[in-house]
Amino acid sequence: MLLVQKFSLNLNSHPGFLFAEITLDHTVVHFEIPANDPEKLSAFYKNLFGWTVDKTPMGEMGDYYLLRTRAGIGPEDMEKAQHTAGSDGGMMKRMNESQRPVNYIMVESVDDYAKKAEELGGKIIVPKTPIPNMGAFAVALDPEGNPFGVFESSGT
Repeated sequence: MLLVQKFSLNLNSHPGFLFAEITLDHTVVHFEIPANDPEKLSAFYKNLFGWTVDKTPMGEMGDYYLLRTRAGIGPEDMEKAQHTAGSDGGMMKRMNESQRPVNYIMVESVDDYAKKAEELGGKIIVPKTPIPNMGAFAVALDPEGNPFGVFESSGT
């Protein structure tokens, strides 16, 4: 899913080709909430905010709970989701007691932003990881120890 809210277009001519350079808004496009009891906690958010929860088996990782925060937009509504404010998220079994929620920001390149985060005093704690048919992500800590993720879309 590629969410572009603002972009600049730089068109360059090349025999038979047209190249476009897109600048992303770097907005939060996904969030994840770790839970001791994902079944119970996902029910809490469903009942509190009316979110839709889709439980998906993820093999050894266990179940992943997709949290759909925008009413009337399901997994088959990608076009509508791209033009509707807000972001969806996920929930999974907490892997350790210190695991905290993470917001994922859309970037042009996970590699470039991971390098830039480190140059600015951050630390990469989960290196670039591919997500089949979606893109890739990495997770970092900011200089004060707050986790955040960066995500690049594969354009599919």
